[in-house]
Amino acid sequence: MRWLWQTALFFAGLGMLVPSMLPELMEQQLEEICDNGLDDDQDGLVDLNDPDCECPVVEPVSLIPNPSFEDKTCCPNDRSQLECAETWIQASEPTTDYLHTCGWMGWDGLPVPMPFPDGQAVVGFRDGRARMGEPDPEWKEYVGACLLAPMRVGVSYRFEFWVGFTNGVNSPSINIHLFGTGDCMNLPFGVGDSDFGCPTNGPGWTKMGSRSVSGTNRWVKTSIDVTPTQDIYAITIGPGCPNRPRENSLYYFLDNLVLDELSAFEFTIKDNGENPCTDQFALQVPQFDSLNYQWYLDGVALPGANESTYLPMQVEGSYQVRVTSNADCKVTNIYPYVKPKFETTVDVVICEGEQLTFGSQALEVAGNYQRTIKSTENCDSTIFLNLQVANNKRDTVAAKIFESESYEVGPYSYNTAGQHLSPLQSFYGCDSLVVLDLSFYQVYAPNVFSPNDDGINDRFMILGGEDLREVVSLQIFDRWGNLLYEGKNHDPNDYFQGWDGWSRGREVGEGVYVYTALLLLEDGKERRISGSVTLMR
Repeated sequence: MRWLWQTALFFAGLGMLVPSMLPELMEQQLEEICDNGLDDDQDGLVDLNDPDCECPVVEPVSLIPNPSFEDKTCCPNDRSQLECAETWIQASEPTTDYLHTCGWMGWDGLPVPMPFPDGQAVVGFRDGRARMGEPDPEWKEYVGACLLAPMRVGVSYRFEFWVGFTNGVNSPSINIHLFGTGDCMNLPFGVGDSDFGCPTNGPGWTKMGSRSVSGTNRWVKTSIDVTPTQDIYAITIGPGCPNRPRENSLYYFLDNLVLDELSAFEFTIKDNGENPCTDQFALQVPQFDSLNYQWYLDGVALPGANESTYLPMQVEGSYQVRVTSNADCKVTNIYPYVKPKFETTVDVVICEGEQLTFGSQALEVAGNYQRTIKSTENCDSTIFLNLQVANNKRDTVAAKIFESESYEVGPYSYNTAGQHLSPLQSFYGCDSLVVLDLSFYQVYAPNVFSPNDDGINDRFMILGGEDLREVVSLQIFDRWGNLLYEGKNHDPNDYFQGWDGWSRGREVGEGVYVYTALLLLEDGKERRISGSVTLMR
């Protein structure tokens, strides 16, 4: 700027300064420098955000339609709804799952890593499952698509994609397979057969390539390079053909499936495979000595970032690289760097008067609380706490038993009438007091009767108070077990019902006989009693 004002003063000294010349001179000088992080031309736009710094973007265009599952016809509300994602085909009889932030977000216990690599949708699939604890390894789930243009024989392609892993038990390392077919009519395959397995178990399909991937509670970007031996018009992606018997389901996620010629990926930004929350995580593009590199964050140049590899220093945002040679410049596609964020919901119950330590808080009031901590790999982990406070309880229980029985309250057993106190602990370990009011059923069975028609104890019957509603059945046996008498549906205390000492039209002799009776009591339940009675004449 100094030379501009010196020039202006020079012309002014000569009396030659024209007012309209100054803006024109300033406009000629103010040009955007594209790699210094400054707004040089004062237009409010810096570096790559300024049209003055436009370079052709090197970015593959996927032959797979709707590669990130974003275009949809509906929001999923349950599992097995891939039909909501436009153009995608449920390739196998075992069904994949469609997850979208507008609706269903996956299975309980199999959380999808957040955020998604690209957009608001992903798919989930199984590589075998368990049913009632029994392995079902042939249950293999695949997604498929008809390509926008065929993969031509002899041309090299790259299939670049993201694999999501849930917990280590349900998401061990997996060998992702890419299969191809020369006719889109081969989708779906194995119709009606949930044990069909991988597509090459039938005709028309060929394995094009595979990649072993591993991770825990995160997304991993990987790729498969292929050179078709025939023109390919449709593809399917999913697990490999070998069965993996497990006592639990193996579950994974897919997102941003990009398939294009290999040359289109030449300057695509990739990560080095380290956990994105650690200091070892880095971004990189191919290294060529003849090229110059400049890294950008959200379109603004990063000072000193002039190598083919860059450590993002844990700063989230959109990263790009501007690659220049003596002839031209190119700009890579955007790499969205976002640290994984893990969320866990915990339900805790404490007893009245107790406290729960939650970080620096001592909680004793029921409610919802939140705390964010750093995981062992430096990722943010948010814990959502649902705290409930269980009151100390005092319950009163009224119960009746027969005199020969006992009543149990937790570890305590009672066989005497009266009030009993039972200190207990609830399911959550809180103090609880049970007050038991115990009494005996008012039921009486005589131990002797004399059927001599003198009007006194002529019949054997079951007697009782108000808690005895009905004698459902009364049976009398001799000492050899022979049934002598059976009466049903007697009214208690009815003198004309019961056993009169006769059997099969004959009087039985004096002696001891065994009885058993089924009684309906006031609580609506039936109870059985038994004993012996002496017959005297």
